[in-house]
Amino acid sequence: MESDEATAAAASPQASGGIVTPLPKKRGRKPKSKDDSQTEQQSGGGKMKESGGKKTKKQEEEKSVDEKYTQWKGLVPILYDWLANHNLVWPSLSCRWGPQLDQATYKNRQRLYLSEQTDGSVPNTLVIANCEVVKPRVAAAEHISQFNEEARSPFVKKFKTIIHPGEVNRIRELPQNSKIVATHTDSPDVLIWDVDTQPNRHAVLGAASSRPDLILTGHQDNAEYALAMCPTEPFVLSGGKDKLVVLWSIQDHITTVGTDSKSSGSIIKQTGEGGDKNESPSVGPRGVYQGHDDTVEDVAFSPTSAQEFCSVGDDSCLILWDARTGTSPVTKVEKAHDADVHCVDWNPHDDNLILTGSADNTVRLYDRRKLTSNGVGTPIYKFEGHKAAVLCVQWSPDKASVFGSSAEDGLLNIWDYDKVSKKSDRAAKNPAGLFFQHAGHRDKVVDFHWNAADPWTIVSVSDDCETTGGGGTLQIWRMSDLIYRPEEEVVTELEKFKSHVMACASKP
Repeated sequence: MESDEATAAAASPQASGGIVTPLPKKRGRKPKSKDDSQTEQQSGGGKMKESGGKKTKKQEEEKSVDEKYTQWKGLVPILYDWLANHNLVWPSLSCRWGPQLDQATYKNRQRLYLSEQTDGSVPNTLVIANCEVVKPRVAAAEHISQFNEEARSPFVKKFKTIIHPGEVNRIRELPQNSKIVATHTDSPDVLIWDVDTQPNRHAVLGAASSRPDLILTGHQDNAEYALAMCPTEPFVLSGGKDKLVVLWSIQDHITTVGTDSKSSGSIIKQTGEGGDKNESPSVGPRGVYQGHDDTVEDVAFSPTSAQEFCSVGDDSCLILWDARTGTSPVTKVEKAHDADVHCVDWNPHDDNLILTGSADNTVRLYDRRKLTSNGVGTPIYKFEGHKAAVLCVQWSPDKASVFGSSAEDGLLNIWDYDKVSKKSDRAAKNPAGLFFQHAGHRDKVVDFHWNAADPWTIVSVSDDCETTGGGGTLQIWRMSDLIYRPEEEVVTELEKFKSHVMACASKP
């Protein structure tokens, strides 16, 4: 089902990908202090008076965003099985599902990892929340559309706060035990946290930062975004401004819960005897890989091997690596996109397929069997449905051909590669493969994550500073199953429903 009406916010100024500024590139804008916001409002009011009340271009864009959002909200009961909207005081640049805690008749409870990117008036934090995920076909249509954009959702409750040393740019959980998470900040180090044993902190001005359970060293410059955890072994992968890809093993620092009496249930081993217990233990790299000519923006492990991984960067390259063959690229696609490449994901169902997303507004699908060692390679398909830079791509854990992409245009698109060759006349005006657009965000969608424990359920987060002046919006949603199920099944079900309605209507 294609939702032509469901379009969303205008792109940010960086959407074209061609603007070069001397400032470091940030995918989430630093929030303004209240004083700055008030000053801007006052100066803006003066400009309005001077211009005789004429609306600025920005105000026209904001009106367009609001109109499109209102239109989308009216379609929520039709398009969604469930949706929860949670207003964030501060923007979060990352959102990830943690472990499922328990299951009940109508909903499941699950951990959710977020962050708070503040203006400095309070510390930056890593937030552990408990989320109630309503099961399919439970929520009433009228309930999911009746939410207040300025309110916090009753389905999301903060459980623990970790005071993070610097803003949290990226969060990744360890697949073997999702209570262990890695974070990237504006530093060369990767920080490892055992969220269960970390103490709950109050984020007040002047409070000392929480102490990471482990620090991974090896970068020579800041590593801000590129971060991955291996699905098969406890390996961590990172990329940074030093143009390097760095690999670590944290195998020697992980233990099974409860088997180490000294750790009080922590799965991070306490290392060192007689050392400073206030210092976090550190781990050096297992390998350092050179091949990029600019900042490495994202990395991904092969779903089947801890020794194989890939990376993308601002040099527009896609590089495949194999730790068993050395530290040089196995395959380097010199021009994977026409601009900076922001994101990459390796298909968990088919280890030949790799997705990339770029500032050229496209998502491209590569088959590694069709890439040659001299860097020649063309995508097997180019998906064009965004109007601004693509920030995140991720394959669905539920169906091998389905993936999502989010961008600075405020849209989160859901695609099905299998539908590319089966494009119907009815869908001719829509981009090939695109079968759903989530348009509930009013600004750039900086991150999203499919829920492996709850099929077809997604958490997404937007940085709303540019449009609403607020912090951010977190949404947890599941499209109606009538959209993605086989057409024959859907038609049969609707016919049964029609017969039931007719039978009820004919009764005296």
